Amino acid sequence: MAAALGYDGVEVMVWTDAVSQDAGALHGLARHYGVPVLSVHSPCLLVTQRVWSPDPWERLRRSAVLAETLEASTVVVHPPFTWQRDYARSFVDGLGKLGDEHPGIRFAVENMYPVRMAGREFVPYMPGWNPTDTGYPAYTLDLSHCAASHSDALEMADKMGAGLAHVHLGDGTGEGRDEHLVPGRGTQPCAELLTSLAGRGFTGSVAVEVSTRRARSRADREGDLRAALEFARQHLAAPTPVDAR
Repeated sequence: MAAALGYDGVEVMVWTDAVSQDAGALHGLARHYGVPVLSVHSPCLLVTQRVWSPDPWERLRRSAVLAETLEASTVVVHPPFTWQRDYARSFVDGLGKLGDEHPGIRFAVENMYPVRMAGREFVPYMPGWNPTDTGYPAYTLDLSHCAASHSDALEMADKMGAGLAHVHLGDGTGEGRDEHLVPGRGTQPCAELLTSLAGRGFTGSVAVEVSTRRARSRADREGDLRAALEFARQHLAAPTPVDAR
């Protein structure tokens, strides 16, 4: 579908699906369709805690090896969960060590969001959902997550500064959940962020991350993915200077 719609590449989320874990299979698909893998999302979700290994460092290491094999430059990683105490304590230093071992890979820590349930709010990440509060060499900016956390995406991009390595392009309305809407169909400054990237010196990739679960047909799904691609290209082609705060 990415090839048919004209996408320049894809991000692979390592999942329970065996193909997503197999460098040879992914390389064969990329070559067959002429669509390279530009980024790898490490298996750091709740449902992928046992993929490859229960050890989060081993999962990150194997994500880096997968990215290197596929000639992708970015590994997307989430902050540690609160119950991963040892992992969280060594997270900053461990990412630095991995960066030294894999100098061609940027381990881009993604902004997350607090979880709201039954009128209560809790943060399942340590030390928090906002990686700029801690500071890392590289970041992934997710606009749908900005909506869920009620954050200013442009301000967050400013805080990420030269560390902004990767963008997850999706929209949201600020309902407090991760909506992954087609850009332009929510309230986030998707267009403004895209047009600002050139002025920020951004050299990474922009990955469309939209939900098509409610699409009633393949044609509807393709329509949403085509609209997202057209939105991205339109606004990436219109750079504006940025006076970062």
